[in-house]
Amino acid sequence: MLITTYTAAQEATVEVAACGDRGGGGGTREGPTLNYYIEAEEGNINHIHRHGEPGLHILQRAAASDAFHDSAERYPQPQCHPETRTEMLEDLMEWTSGSDNRVLWLHGPAGAGKSAIAQSLCQELEAEGRLGASFFFKCGHPSRGHSRRLFPTIAYQLALLLPELNCAISRVVEENPSILHRSLSTQLWKLILEPCRQSYQSGTFVIAIDGLDECEDHNIQQEILRLTGSAVCDGSLPLRLFVASRPEPHICEMFTDVLKGIHHHPVNIEQSFEDVRRYLLDEFKRIRWEHQATMAAIPGSWPSWEIIDWLVHNSSGYFIYASTIIKFIDDKDFRPPERLQVILGMKKPEFELPFAALDALYTQILCAVPRRPLLLKILAVIAAKIQLSIGYIDQLLELEPGEAQLTLRGLRSVIGVKKEDGSESNDWSPESKIVVHHASFYDFLQDPTRARIFYVGSSSLRTDLCCHILKSLSYSYDNPSLNKHGFVGQ
Repeated sequence: MLITTYTAAQEATVEVAACGDRGGGGGTREGPTLNYYIEAEEGNINHIHRHGEPGLHILQRAAASDAFHDSAERYPQPQCHPETRTEMLEDLMEWTSGSDNRVLWLHGPAGAGKSAIAQSLCQELEAEGRLGASFFFKCGHPSRGHSRRLFPTIAYQLALLLPELNCAISRVVEENPSILHRSLSTQLWKLILEPCRQSYQSGTFVIAIDGLDECEDHNIQQEILRLTGSAVCDGSLPLRLFVASRPEPHICEMFTDVLKGIHHHPVNIEQSFEDVRRYLLDEFKRIRWEHQATMAAIPGSWPSWEIIDWLVHNSSGYFIYASTIIKFIDDKDFRPPERLQVILGMKKPEFELPFAALDALYTQILCAVPRRPLLLKILAVIAAKIQLSIGYIDQLLELEPGEAQLTLRGLRSVIGVKKEDGSESNDWSPESKIVVHHASFYDFLQDPTRARIFYVGSSSLRTDLCCHILKSLSYSYDNPSLNKHGFVGQ
């Protein structure tokens, strides 16, 4: 067998050399400098390519390894705290193998813990050998913030996981390295779909994409959903698609309109006050143990149940607030009780702001919304906790119908709408009332040191809002025609 393989390789080498003699422009005897890579297996030459490097090596350079769920750059990766989100993770794992819906969309407001849930899901799937690939987007990141590396990264992970796909994917890159610079649809088809169809794989594998809303462009986010959603729902591929994102309008539209005919399973991350309470209790216990030198004189009941209740309430049932304050209190250069007093407002911060990470998140979201002057007026109404519907906000501020809804479209990761019975809804109609997901968002808007350009407590904004309220109250209830926008002073 070895002799046969060697002979076949020799013959191929002779043929390659002969081809070189006919060329020009470099190399021995002015033949072209060609470097061919020969694959031989059991006496057969599989194929010869002229790039001299295995396709998998080329693909590795194009892949964003820092987007993997277990990449070193993302360390320490956010993941679910022990004994939290257990029911949701069980449901997700059941979907990976038991549901007819091949696409699952996990959505929730900013700071709800989507990435932590995605991370924990990937770890469980990897332990069972069912994680096909993962890609964690990050806004503004040189490799994780763009779509151009998405499909090469997924293809590379699939090739590493499944030997039967390794050769097929490698061959595609070897024969046409420019595939790495083609359109998203071409990359998906050539690097993933065709190799999967040509190779037999037993079992079902999950492709996990986290933070899709952090990809560089709304249109590209929609294109990724359209391509991947249609592909995995074909039925002939052993793949399922898990997508986690904020409920941004353009993504919601894809699932309700464009992908309407595709079987998908939307999962909303609901508030979990008990999970937050468990997390805080465990973390304060850990802090007390690790800060023994500065905690020796502190009563064992620290912090009190009243303080825990207050923190849980302020978290609104989401982990972003809880994890932010724990990180602040856990600073090894300070005494934890003093840092907690800063959180409680009993002491002014000497150096860093306790909610810097949370403030950066809110600022990033608000900066993406156009028409800032109008946005500030609407935020002033929301911060005043005036329970008005979206349509009434238009009327109160004397806006054209639909202006408030249009302005608030980009804020669905921090605010939502509710029906008359108080339950949350996806229907952003004029009759829907605004609900704020995070209680801390109110605090942010009303603190000039935190909100800065988005501070809504300025005298000009308050005066403007008061004038609008007084004007609305001056209208005759029986004659709403006096107000061209309708009566709002109820």
